Amino acid sequence: MEDSTLRHKHKMQRIKAARDEMMKTKTGEKGLVIVHTGPGKGKSSSGFGMVMRCIAHGMPCAVVQFIKGDRDTGEKSFLRDRFPTECRFFVSGEGFTWETQDRDRDIAAARNGWRIAKEQILDPEIRFVLLDEINIALRYDYLDLHEVIDFLVNEKPEMTHVCLTGRNAKPELIEIADLVTEMTLVKHPFRAGIKAQIGVEF
Repeated sequence: MEDSTLRHKHKMQRIKAARDEMMKTKTGEKGLVIVHTGPGKGKSSSGFGMVMRCIAHGMPCAVVQFIKGDRDTGEKSFLRDRFPTECRFFVSGEGFTWETQDRDRDIAAARNGWRIAKEQILDPEIRFVLLDEINIALRYDYLDLHEVIDFLVNEKPEMTHVCLTGRNAKPELIEIADLVTEMTLVKHPFRAGIKAQIGVEF
């Protein structure tokens, strides 16, 4: 065996031994509060990826979409048409804020979405709830941030996972979350004049 190959093998053995030792201390389980935020693409896509995992593992789940409105998207069609019993799908938004141009309607839609979200989170059958773009509703004060945080901290069932997506997540929400990922924008085709395209954006 060449020296470089042998060195690599020994290095990997040491890493595995350290990893195995570390994993012995990681035995806890809990329902996580997960936040996907940041200016980069992939926040909702990652949330829907977890929905797919839940379905594969037989874990009933729900999606509540804020802000985006009832436009046709691949994820909505896929889940409603093929997995209607495995994943409940709700749309509470009426479109992006610049489309509705009506703050009162936006607030009413967001509050209706939050009402539905709480029902799904509290349902003992549901194991994972995706609150898609709720961070936008919180950013514009369509929802009471402290009410949302209090519910997640004090009323969310212990083993239910909740994922909240959207840019500009509030610091208070990040503070109480168990897992936070910030998507960083490096490059985006929109800046080069390319519009949102089927299969990539929606």
